[in-house]
Amino acid sequence: MATRIEDDRMDEDCGECRRETPHEVTITLLTESHKAENAEFSREPYRVARCRVCGAETTTRMNNA
Repeated sequence: MATRIEDDRMDEDCGECRRETPHEVTITLLTESHKAENAEFSREPYRVARCRVCGAETTTRMNNA
């Protein structure tokens, strides 16, 4: 996946638009455990990219180790 940054704009391929479009990219922590007693230990960082044209979101786990 190629990423190009111009000014504050980040262009990436969008599977819905089927072309390169501007995206808003954030990092968020998601809880992977459904058990309440393990929830605080099961947070992992995810990269969330949202297409600014169609609104489609792609979420990718960053810690795959």
